[in-house]
Amino acid sequence: MTFLQALILAIIEGLTEFLPVSSTGHMIIGTALMNMQPTPFVKLFTIVIQLGTILSVLALYFKRFFKSLDFYYKLVVAAIPASILGLVFNNLIDSLLESPLMVAVMLVIGGVILLFVDKWFNKPTIENSDEITYKQSFIIGLYQCLALIPGTSRSASTIVGAMTQNLTRKAAAEFSFFLAIPMMLGASVVKLYKFLKEGHTFSGDEINLLILGNVVGFIVAIIAIKTFINILTKHGFKAFGWYRIIVGLIILALLLSGHELSII
Repeated sequence: MTFLQALILAIIEGLTEFLPVSSTGHMIIGTALMNMQPTPFVKLFTIVIQLGTILSVLALYFKRFFKSLDFYYKLVVAAIPASILGLVFNNLIDSLLESPLMVAVMLVIGGVILLFVDKWFNKPTIENSDEITYKQSFIIGLYQCLALIPGTSRSASTIVGAMTQNLTRKAAAEFSFFLAIPMMLGASVVKLYKFLKEGHTFSGDEINLLILGNVVGFIVAIIAIKTFINILTKHGFKAFGWYRIIVGLIILALLLSGHELSII
């Protein structure tokens, strides 16, 4: 992996992780266009740079994390379903991750859903994610399980799930941001543990690449989150729906043209 490739992947991660557009789908396109091979370090890199994007949420919503322990408990409750299913069906999920076709199809399906979601849930009653109950947190967590299917988008599934519980678009998006922290932190720790357990080590350049990826991801994610909230509040999900459909069709076009795509 070169520094330019690391920079591009970090920008993709920062831009797409918190948007309902599937960061996995964008990683497929990015790595395919750069002809990158799914080496152990590349696979680790794409996961661990999520730590930088996690920090962006903490930086933007710093005060929210010091209100009460009750908020943390709700995040834990929401994280339980996907964590359990992820462990139980780990092998199945890994097999699905080997299918760019699955990602493309789910991008298109999810895009179509986003075209109509504003009409389906147009009478929200909860304007602050702190107001949701434990039951609502758990239901949102069940929706997050859909993100175990590659291409669905964790952000999209949790935001839609929150909107079914009468949260406004903004409140739903913010709860999705917060819920990303335990999920992404857990994924990064597990990936790093497996990397080291398999006997891999880091070179000096690889450490620098990880630092670069996290710093760039942090900066870009802050910009992406602020922009997303602004667009979402004013215009809703329709633009993201069409965008998902276009990205899915691009992946399908690459597959049909003979490109050997892989999810890293």
